[in-house]
Amino acid sequence: MNILHTSFECYPVAKVGGLADVVGALPKYQNNLNLNTSIIMPFYDNQFVKNSKQITIYKSTIQLGEISYPYTIQELKSPDLGFTAYLVYSNGLLDRPNVYNYEDDTERCIGFQLAVLDWITTLDKAPDIIHCHDHHTGLIPFLMTYTTPYSRLRNIPTVLTIHNAQYQGQLSYDKLHYLPDFDKEKIGLLDWDNCINPLASGIKCAWRVTTVSPNYMVELQKKANGLERLLQHENNKCIGILNGIDTKTWDPETDPMVIKNYGLSNVALGKLENKKWICKHFNLDSNKPLFSFIGRLVGEKGADILPDIIEQSFNDTTDINILILGSGNPETEERLKSLQEKFSGMYNVFIGYDEKLSHIIYAGTDYLIMPSRVEPCGLNQMYALRYGTIPIVRRTGGLKDTVIDIGDNGFGICHNNTSVWDVCHSIQRGIKLYTNQEKYKELQKNNMKIDHSWDRSVSKYLTIYESLIQKHDQ
Repeated sequence: MNILHTSFECYPVAKVGGLADVVGALPKYQNNLNLNTSIIMPFYDNQFVKNSKQITIYKSTIQLGEISYPYTIQELKSPDLGFTAYLVYSNGLLDRPNVYNYEDDTERCIGFQLAVLDWITTLDKAPDIIHCHDHHTGLIPFLMTYTTPYSRLRNIPTVLTIHNAQYQGQLSYDKLHYLPDFDKEKIGLLDWDNCINPLASGIKCAWRVTTVSPNYMVELQKKANGLERLLQHENNKCIGILNGIDTKTWDPETDPMVIKNYGLSNVALGKLENKKWICKHFNLDSNKPLFSFIGRLVGEKGADILPDIIEQSFNDTTDINILILGSGNPETEERLKSLQEKFSGMYNVFIGYDEKLSHIIYAGTDYLIMPSRVEPCGLNQMYALRYGTIPIVRRTGGLKDTVIDIGDNGFGICHNNTSVWDVCHSIQRGIKLYTNQEKYKELQKNNMKIDHSWDRSVSKYLTIYESLIQKHDQ
């Protein structure tokens, strides 16, 4: 069975968030089930791509409105990712250093999808399944089924995975001419709320729709940034499948990015060495419990209340450390930086993204804070557990699926609201737990034993693929 994943992100080629981690891991684990899985994504002018070897396997041109864009399909020949990866290169369109936040993101997304399908129509053996990820590839099911140039692909089953329904890629109808010719009676399959909505179109047209956790699928039918009725209507083809993590990349015993590797036999010593490095590097006290946040500094993640959480926490006690790693909203960044001098020796912040530092923090911190308003699945809490770190999470989306409160014989600390009071109360619970080192260390070891690998989830995708192929053959 040949599976082609289409995505704008894939770790380690280009990463902004969890989408990249999922697309960079799921194909590897699918290949372990003897599937032939590959991914295709845009070409990025970044260091990873510059350091990799590629060969051009196809050249052609796409038409985006009145503009023609030559493009090539590049196959990555190194390094070995565990799956075949293809990059779509187009000078002036798909050759940027960053993934998002360009004025022509709409053109980039549509151009990428057109190039992918244009290439697929030339293959001797087309994929058995095309698996689309988020709104950036949400038009592919419509294009395959209803547009003239790609009509020969209409019988290939499509799967759409929603990683974050807050972002839908809406565009106005003055850009409809970017799409190839199609029967205008089908225009309703593009429309939602009087605009072209790629995510909504994908939900309507894909053969199956998945989300990245069971609870997130339930939540989306109540709150999905305007798509609630659509998801309720399409409920019969929707399923939530919990993401996993790549346990080879995220393994404290072998992780090359951490200061000291460790396993179950020496978890306390290993975490302490990583913590000491963090505390020395950021002027913190390794004798105090360390609470950390890793992620985008945006409202979805609850990052806007982090400055108030920091202020209130140090009003409650000075016997803790707090470290923030992330970037995002400029106002939040400035507020976080402004607290550095006030709470010097107890608090620090690193504005930006640093993959190596994130690994060290997972390994060295005692608690990971995730006060998310929206968390479709969340991978950070799974990384934390893998590294013997206790997650402090709001009960939402995948956080609710993956973290059970210590008060319910679980392994994390949970709260119900994204509020300063809720998070600070959870921090106080963490401080109290930390004073009982025997119980705390036992919890660390138990957390490291929890299996959040992809092995548990990959079989569910296989079941979906097989059912769609059977449907196709009938």
